[in-house]
Amino acid sequence: MITPALTPAELQLAGRGTPRLLRCRVLQSPLAGVSDRIFRGLVRRWAPDALLFTEMVNATSLELGHGLQKVEELALEQGPIGVQLFDYRPAAMADAARRAEAAGAFLIDINMGCPVKKIAKKGGGSGLIRDPELAARIVNSVAAAVSIPVTVKTRLGWCGHDLDPVSWCRQLEDAGAQLLTLHGRTREQGFKGHADWEAIAAVKQALAIPVIANGDVNSAADALRCLAATKADGVMVGRGSMGAPWLVGQIDAALSGRPIPEAPGALERIALAREQLLALVEAKGEHGLLIARKHMGWTCSGFTGAPQLRHALMRAPTPADALALLDRASGELSHQG
Repeated sequence: MITPALTPAELQLAGRGTPRLLRCRVLQSPLAGVSDRIFRGLVRRWAPDALLFTEMVNATSLELGHGLQKVEELALEQGPIGVQLFDYRPAAMADAARRAEAAGAFLIDINMGCPVKKIAKKGGGSGLIRDPELAARIVNSVAAAVSIPVTVKTRLGWCGHDLDPVSWCRQLEDAGAQLLTLHGRTREQGFKGHADWEAIAAVKQALAIPVIANGDVNSAADALRCLAATKADGVMVGRGSMGAPWLVGQIDAALSGRPIPEAPGALERIALAREQLLALVEAKGEHGLLIARKHMGWTCSGFTGAPQLRHALMRAPTPADALALLDRASGELSHQG
């Protein structure tokens, strides 16, 4: 059997019996409290082939029966969706990976980059950077537990005094990671300062597996500059997509040489915020309004009256009140037009 040649935009991950083909060189980062099923559905409109992720899933919680919805709802979605896991116990991670694979995960991603203190201090997320041997055991255990590919998302190191990202990432590759997403900051930096794309370039040159660059990619132009600087196999978009689910699609178009779709205008943004609010309320009840507030605050920007609208939306006591504010703003903008 002859394997078709991959196009420049495609990446083949062999897995351990179940190969996966990435048709898009732009990945949407897992974002806690943001990248739920509803948000992913919006991203998918502009980027049908992009690899998206669930919110980060705690393997211990999954073991106890919590967080199951995050993986069980994969069956309701189209397109490739990875499940990102975190924990410090290899056996728990392996078990969680098996559950995620059974639920339909496209691949398993291991979080070794989250800078949140309550996660890192327990040895999960970026805490694993300080224990490379344990990190390697986790990758090895998860890779042995599933047939789908296993990937890792991490950072350059813990802090500026102990940086050796090439050695660190080589250990992850040797342990069985089939793709690495590298955020160009240390755990100490969090999201401050600038991402070090040169350090990502050094890792890319040293590794045989695909490397995805992450950090400071907030536009199509950023993505093109990042890939030129790092020679990475793709980019991951994170906080830049909050309130801008079209960003992944814009970058995909730029990397593919297609016309870049314009960002939605004021009326479209309001309609998008309205749609997301209704979907969250339907899924979560009154609590959906609390979740929707941040999304509406991000999405309703860049047009006349947006600051006042955001201020009012943050204080709307009920979903009906929020919908009335959005509808009134839409009507006023339509009248101005």
